[in-house]
Amino acid sequence: MFLEGKKFLICGLANKRSIAAGIAKSMTEQGAQLAFSYQSERLKRNVESIANELGHGILIECDVASDSSIKDMFKILEKDWNKIDGIIHSIGFAPANELEGDYLESATREGFKIAHDISSYSFTALAKEGAHMLNENSALLTLTYHGSTQSLPNYNVMGLAKASLEANTRFLAASLGKQTIRVNAISAGPIKTLAAAGVKNFRKMLSSYNERAPLGRTVTIEEVGNVAAFLCSDLASGITGEITYVDAGFSTSALSVREDS
Repeated sequence: MFLEGKKFLICGLANKRSIAAGIAKSMTEQGAQLAFSYQSERLKRNVESIANELGHGILIECDVASDSSIKDMFKILEKDWNKIDGIIHSIGFAPANELEGDYLESATREGFKIAHDISSYSFTALAKEGAHMLNENSALLTLTYHGSTQSLPNYNVMGLAKASLEANTRFLAASLGKQTIRVNAISAGPIKTLAAAGVKNFRKMLSSYNERAPLGRTVTIEEVGNVAAFLCSDLASGITGEITYVDAGFSTSALSVREDS
């Protein structure tokens, strides 16, 4: 078990179908101890259920839109753990009206700010407030999506926010590298999660994805979780500032070459 004895904070777990749940499961299987943040009391029950099922007991409320809330979370975490070995950032949000229709028509100044604040800056905010707790050779990890590099119907401002998040990953890697802390991102294929449900015509996107991806399918939360566990382990000690695609090869293929397509 290559995460034996390591401790990680996972932010953004929403329910058992979320990518963060797949990451939590894989990390647990590799021996990691986990703590979880949850946005509000409304989501606490779901997070608590998953944490209990996996054998973890630390849950802390945190609103990543608030610097004081983030600071309070780490103060509470320090009561149980003096040090941690990494932070998983699985958080993204844009107002629903921003994720439908033509980009130019739907984009608003307020929606733009919210999407970038919650989806990108929150990663920096977590790193800033949690840096003092990180052991040497710790790892930070976030989750991005292919919409950061190519336009997609209805993804709109989230594509821009994910592009920001990927640049954020590289700059954080440069900033924290001198402390031997690594920072990486996973670009996962589309998965039926709560976040994905907010994108109009998501099922149509999945169908098109399956036709183009070399493996002829999308990926599972477990597959993403396994790569996350690897990137946060000492096995990936030479990897930082990278965007690792876990997408069944979709990002490598312009058009399908499958005979059955």
